[in-house]
Amino acid sequence: MIPVHAFKGRRVAVFGLGRTGLATVRALLAGGAEVSAWDDSDASRAAAEAEGLVLDDLNRRDWGDIAALVLSPGVPLTHPKPHRMVELAHAVGAPVIGDIELFALEVLAMPAKRRPKIIGITGTNGKSTTTALIGHILREAGRNVTVAGNIGDAVLAQEPPRPGSYFVLELSSYQIDLTRSLECDVAILLNMTPDHIDRHGDFAGYFSAKQRLFAMQGEAGIAVIGVDDDPTRDYYSRLRMKRPDAQVLPISAGRVVSRGVYALGDQVYEALDIAPRPVLQLSRARALPGRHNAQNIAAALAAVRVLGIGSRVAAEAIESFGGLAHRQEEVGQLGGVRFINDSKATNAEAAMQALACYDPIYWIAGGRPKSGGLAALAHLYPRIAKAYLIGEAEARFAKDLDGKLAYERCGDLATATAAACRDAIADGRPGAVVLLSPAAASFDQFAHFEARGDAFRALVAALEWPASPAGPDQ
Repeated sequence: MIPVHAFKGRRVAVFGLGRTGLATVRALLAGGAEVSAWDDSDASRAAAEAEGLVLDDLNRRDWGDIAALVLSPGVPLTHPKPHRMVELAHAVGAPVIGDIELFALEVLAMPAKRRPKIIGITGTNGKSTTTALIGHILREAGRNVTVAGNIGDAVLAQEPPRPGSYFVLELSSYQIDLTRSLECDVAILLNMTPDHIDRHGDFAGYFSAKQRLFAMQGEAGIAVIGVDDDPTRDYYSRLRMKRPDAQVLPISAGRVVSRGVYALGDQVYEALDIAPRPVLQLSRARALPGRHNAQNIAAALAAVRVLGIGSRVAAEAIESFGGLAHRQEEVGQLGGVRFINDSKATNAEAAMQALACYDPIYWIAGGRPKSGGLAALAHLYPRIAKAYLIGEAEARFAKDLDGKLAYERCGDLATATAAACRDAIADGRPGAVVLLSPAAASFDQFAHFEARGDAFRALVAALEWPASPAGPDQ
């Protein structure tokens, strides 16, 4: 645990007692703060009390002594309207912050020479893979590394920073919204496509939250910016007008860039301070297929190189990376058909990355839909043998696909998995993949995308050869 001393002797309200909230309460108490903790969920309160926490109903207490509100990232801050807790904090002038801000305050209180290096990764897609990949490279290079933020355990549940250590943080727009003081040594923006509009009001609000990660950097901070989409390319140009060239590094998965890292064909090239030179064959990074992962690799390579890791060490580490669960994770094979768990693809842009990697595809899609539907995926329909639709998005996705692609309305994941397996084996097409890449959130039928992916893995493990007159040997 990382004790937080910034509010020693003062009272802090903590709203939201999931994994992050509980870690926050413990860290504040360890640092000498007085904590009033609450959650609107009966189950969450019961779990907190089972751990020995004394709760304080923030709906009923006087807020006059509250020095700050630490808000769970998922609680509405501004849109569609501020949560009641946010309004109460504003009424007494208490800042509304998150656990990342508490971590940042603790780091800033350390002597400069003892502070850890902080690498922050944001963007719409690829954050988790890039975060984990950077952590893996640094560990393979012998560094003391903590990977946290929007991946794994809460940052305040980690061991305290020590000199020479590295904190690699995946940062969502929700988390950055609640952060004011995080000075990343290296900050990465991978890409930007519309997402979380209900939380931020519009794309401009969403992108503005992401840009704050770079506004918080100190004078020596390095910005690594993807330039493969219009919003990030424009932001790169604007940032270069404000900072020296050496502190703004472009990365790309398809175009040559100067003073950066890029992928072309099967090669990744480094052009940081000398003429471009190839440093890695993408085909050797077997757990990272596809153009989107080429961008993730370029970003990770740029980050670790400016942190002093050699090209050869970084390349060997990238080749040995095993990938992440729920991100194009192969979870089984049956009769020559591969089953790929890409449950993390919660929007169409994320699903696009996996759909571009396989052919033919028996595609399981659906869940709680986001804005935009499936229109962005139309160019990939020739790769898809059939779609199997589930969840709240079933009717909407069926409308999107009608007349363009064969589909079956399955309702739930178990039915879809069985149907896709049946058809893929019956068709007998070489290279067939049953792909769970939902292009929708999981919250209609599952607690989170991990639960959805775990359910798919279990369903695949239980699959048997479909009953038919001709068995597998005939």
